Amino acid sequence: MMATGLVAIDSTIIATAVPSIVSDLGSFSSFPWLFSVYLLTSAVTVPVYSKLADTIGRRPVLLFGIAVFLAGSIVAGVAWSMPILIIARAIQGIGAGAILPLSITIVGDIYTIEERARVQGYIASVWAIAAVVGPTLGGVFAQLGIWRGIFLVNIPLCIAAAWLVIRNFRETVEKRSHRIDYAGAALLTASMTLVMLGVLEGGTAWAWNSPASIAIFGAGAVLLVVFLLVERRATEPVLPLHLFQRRIISSTTVLGFGIGVGLVGLTAFIPTYLEVGTGASPLVAGLALATFTIGWPIAASLAGRFYLRIGFRTTTIMGGVIVVAGTVVLALLAPHPSIALVAISCFFIGAGFGFAAVPSLVAAQASVDWNERGVVTGSNMFARSLGQSMGAAVLGAIANSIIAGMGGNAHDAHTIVTASVAVFIAVAVIAVGILLSAIWMPRVVKVVPVVLEPATDATGPLPTAG
Repeated sequence: MMATGLVAIDSTIIATAVPSIVSDLGSFSSFPWLFSVYLLTSAVTVPVYSKLADTIGRRPVLLFGIAVFLAGSIVAGVAWSMPILIIARAIQGIGAGAILPLSITIVGDIYTIEERARVQGYIASVWAIAAVVGPTLGGVFAQLGIWRGIFLVNIPLCIAAAWLVIRNFRETVEKRSHRIDYAGAALLTASMTLVMLGVLEGGTAWAWNSPASIAIFGAGAVLLVVFLLVERRATEPVLPLHLFQRRIISSTTVLGFGIGVGLVGLTAFIPTYLEVGTGASPLVAGLALATFTIGWPIAASLAGRFYLRIGFRTTTIMGGVIVVAGTVVLALLAPHPSIALVAISCFFIGAGFGFAAVPSLVAAQASVDWNERGVVTGSNMFARSLGQSMGAAVLGAIANSIIAGMGGNAHDAHTIVTASVAVFIAVAVIAVGILLSAIWMPRVVKVVPVVLEPATDATGPLPTAG
């Protein structure tokens, strides 16, 4: 949880300090890269870290991620220019790419099926707390004129997280030779970097139909095809394609992508919708959205009781139904902005995500052995990150086209409400996709038991907790 807290706090603390950073370092036009480069590097490295964790063990990879994140935080804390700060954020992202997926993978290693939902609820609560503490802490540092503190505060947190991992998490790894898929890792990272870069910067840094956009997406597609060809021949592929022939893996990965799109559709657009549409203050708009982060961990904690009684698929479908109902209500009520109704809708949508995300991930983890669990978890996390990136681009394009068609005044209440309605309708459509993905899950999941105690005849690493 401490390791997860590193990523959660860092994801929320910087936004409120951007004006102070820009006034000190300048280069206002470059500040969006503080977010884009972090999202890019943290996403594209997930599959590589996940495979390494299945090969050499979770502990060394997680500690490496924490160390890289610490290094990036130190560089960010002493950055003397915007380009240096952007590089530091890229380093932080490289570290974060190991921290979150491996934390969730370790949960799948050391806890039983019965315990995982409760622990996932704890992890979700970390994000809920970070959603409140992060912006507040960032605002305090910015107001005191010490914005560098938002990065330097990571130093004691990283040290504490590493110490807890070293002290409390041990695993026994089978000593055998491995053929690391360097070519596959390089091709996957390069192709996903280009695709993510095209998605993040398309329509902003360059037009979607510009030569630069076409070249980036084209090169990414070519590298992706080459990657698929290499993986089919690799002895130990970085992303075993045969896993996606299993319906439980493919369906939950698609579901994770949908959750990523829906997540960004709410968190990116609701604050502006309420602030401009109702005149609400940023604090009030943030509190309305915070109900989403309250509903998610509550449902995540309860999900275990449901999937043990009615199954993974039925619980996930229940979550999908709640998400559809919440997003449809939000879209229908959106023409007449109401802070209270938005808050209520967000709570139920968050609860639906909690009931859908946790059982689907636990089911995918439970269906594989130790040596595949990291890749399966990482694929789900990567799909969610990719969904967030593509969702931000597509939903942003929808909103921008409507705003441009209505005169381009982004401060006009009617214009913003109209654009937001279109975005919320698109999110409702995505919610239907989430529900269909849940229905696609197999009715019965063959569960691989978790071994909690070391054994002398182990064929893989056997984790133990503290």
